[in-house]
Amino acid sequence: MDHQPENDQLSSPAIISDRVQVNGIVTPLTLTADGELWWTESGRRKSTAVKDILSFVVESNKVRVKTLVERGGGICCGETAGDYARKDFVFEPLSDESRKLWCDKLHQHLESLGRPKKLLVFVNPFGGKKSARKIFLEKVKPLFEDADIQLEIQETKYQLHAKEIVRSMDVSKYDGIVCVSGDGVLVEVVNGLLERADWRTALKLPIGMVPAGSGNGMIKSLLDTVGIPCSPTSATISIIRGHTRSLDVASISQGTTKFFSVLMLAWVADIDIESEKFRWMGSARFDVYGFQRIICLRQYNGRILFVPAPGFESYGQPASCSSVDKESPISDKELGYQGPDAKLEDQEWREIKGPFVSVWLHNVPWGAENTLAAPNAKFSDGFLDLIVMKDCPKLALLSLMTKLSDGTHVQSPYVAYLKVKAFVLEPGARIDEPDKEGIIDSDGEVLARGRRSYKCDQKALMSYDKLQITVDQGLATLFSPE
Repeated sequence: MDHQPENDQLSSPAIISDRVQVNGIVTPLTLTADGELWWTESGRRKSTAVKDILSFVVESNKVRVKTLVERGGGICCGETAGDYARKDFVFEPLSDESRKLWCDKLHQHLESLGRPKKLLVFVNPFGGKKSARKIFLEKVKPLFEDADIQLEIQETKYQLHAKEIVRSMDVSKYDGIVCVSGDGVLVEVVNGLLERADWRTALKLPIGMVPAGSGNGMIKSLLDTVGIPCSPTSATISIIRGHTRSLDVASISQGTTKFFSVLMLAWVADIDIESEKFRWMGSARFDVYGFQRIICLRQYNGRILFVPAPGFESYGQPASCSSVDKESPISDKELGYQGPDAKLEDQEWREIKGPFVSVWLHNVPWGAENTLAAPNAKFSDGFLDLIVMKDCPKLALLSLMTKLSDGTHVQSPYVAYLKVKAFVLEPGARIDEPDKEGIIDSDGEVLARGRRSYKCDQKALMSYDKLQITVDQGLATLFSPE
């Protein structure tokens, strides 16, 4: 016998409950505040296991609700995408008045969720395996359309194209920006927003990521934090839901030249940059070239200085702040963001001297989909995670390579892992060939190329010399799964 579900058996309070026809059978149907639809079928209550209601349309006397259901449960079986399947739930109210009430309540529920209504979407057709266009058309666009989100689509045509667009666009026209790409377009967008005169307002615009590049470290970090697989579908659903979180932004400066980083800095970045020739392999390129580099291990002279976060004061040795450049006073008259007012000369600095195998500075946990470089990194704690490797036997280094996927490499006695709130890099030459220098990389792009390094004839933003990094807590905004 059909019956209404009891309130204490529902996952959340009922918004509306009424008798309708489902598959030709009259049954009670209930919409709850968290978006679940409940009805009874063959005398038993059945939940749709709806994760999200995307939208609805009225078709004659029927109401078609476009939903997402969790894999393995829900309205019915069918093709899945990632952890979810797109399914339509169709019901027929028993009167015009009931149909109008259902439409009103469904509309009110969707409006209450605060989801984005219009998005600017960048699609990078050149990144990774050059699959971004296909991913967007097959996985991303249909979900946005089902959620009634307006899209303005822009394919990037060259490097820094996205940066140029966001630097001058009308931010009031959009509820967010989406990057269907690797991490490179995200970095361009953040740097473009920070160069605007109204950067404070512009940075409130959430940025979403859909994995379609070779690294995908940012979206992997966002989704993995809540146990969601890194897939285009999961990433798109996270954007549709409209939840946001703040993100630290690191300011890298050398004289008057600045670059704003959201992912990581690497010195020496041989594996990341020199593996560019294998970009067609996707994220596997880092592993393949990494093994090759272990065979021909390089070490570099140099020095790093840092202000440790509380609890990490034992790392390194005390250092003078004479190598630290004083921050210029920040003025609202300057065009764009000028960096945090960190008062670096007043901090307690420490140092570690080389030679070094590698120095990484991470803002988020994952550097790529298969590289959990900084397992303790947080999105907006105001600190950067520093991972330093000095002398390391080749066999131990080979073992460490296999541990990058789960983050246990930081437990090695050959690795120093700490949190810092300011950092200075003084890079040096290779110890075996002093006429050769290294590469400094940030967020997958070359910042500086030293003498006789890979493609050293190509111009870089900065010189292979001292640079300084400070972090501004929670400056940017990201779409987030929770």
